[in-house]
Parts: sequence; structure tokens; C-alpha cells
Amino acid sequence: MKYQWKLDKHLTLFEKYFKLDEYSITHELFGGGFSPVFTREIFERGIVVAVLPYDPRRDKVVLIEQFRAGAIDDRDGPWLIECVAGVIEAGESEEQVALRESHEEAGCVISELEAISRYYVSPGGTTEHCSLFCGIVDSEGVGGIHGLPHEHEDIRVLVIDSTEAFAWVREGKIRSSATIIALQWLELNAARPRRSGTDAAVN
Repeated sequence: MKYQWKLDKHLTLFEKYFKLDEYSITHELFGGGFSPVFTREIFERGIVVAVLPYDPRRDKVVLIEQFRAGAIDDRDGPWLIECVAGVIEAGESEEQVALRESHEEAGCVISELEAISRYYVSPGGTTEHCSLFCGIVDSEGVGGIHGLPHEHEDIRVLVIDSTEAFAWVREGKIRSSATIIALQWLELNAARPRRSGTDAAVN
């Protein structure tokens, strides 16, 4: 059953690199009737694409570590271990973003992509949703420092055994949602990309 909602008013409160909008809304109630009009401030972020590069022949994952301003109050510091990720630019598909960001942030060449999930990051306060992929790579020679200087990126690449990455999730060393989801998916489904990787493909 689809419920109804109505937009009473929409204002843009702030717009620079990011955008903050205010919505006045009423919606149908489960018990019948409609709610009073209420307001929500929404951080307009849009689609983010994240990819976990995985080498099935060596059973290794490629992760990145970088400074994140949103984690400045984290007790372990604002450097987070993450998947490769980026936002869609004009004219790009989600798959193209995954390939571009893998090269820019980690020096990886993706041979095949498999979609993992598409989910809202925090729908109570932002429109941001993530399209998450696993990408098959050859991790030999991958590593070093990457990123685009004009975007103030300083990215360290980590190539580790998948079992160690799974342990990092359980130990709380990885605190990025996309990375946790991707690694848990890989732990459950590793046989598929590993088997496909013998032919350098994911079906």
C-alpha cells in the first residue's frame, strides 16, 4: 500500500558546495488521516558511488585511508579506513564513477563490477544514498599515496588479506558504513567473485 504525503513549503537555507533545504510536509498516518504540517531540514547530497576493489586470485582487498572532517571528534582520530568512493559528475553513470574513483584514489584498474546494494545513508536528515559495488582487480603493485591535490586529497592505499579486513570490521577498526557493508557482503559471497576471478570476471 502506498501512503500519501504533501509538500506545503520548500526553502533553500544554504547553498555552496553542499546544500541545505527546509521542507514543510504533511503525510498520511498509519491509523488514518494526516499529520499536522511539520518541518525538516535536509542536507541535499544525492548519489554517492562506493566500490570495494577485490583481488580474488590473491584473496586481498584494496582499502584507502584518509582524513575525514566529519570524524574530527572521533576518539581514534579523523583518519578513516574506507572503500573507494566519489560523487557522480555530469554525464557519468554509477559504473563510470566506480572505475574513475578506483583509479584516482587507489591506482586500481577494475576489470569487472558487481552491484552490492543501493541504500540511504541517513534518511532522517539527508538525501544521500550510496550505490555500492565490488570491483575485481589485480592488486599486484597496488599501493602508495594517491588522490587529487586540487581536491585536497591525501590518500594512503592499503592492500590486505580479506580475512584481516573482516576482522577489522568485527574489532571496530573500520567505522565507515559503506566499507562495513561491502566487507560483510564479501565475507558472505566471497566464493562467487573468487570463483569468477579465475576467469577475471564477475557474473
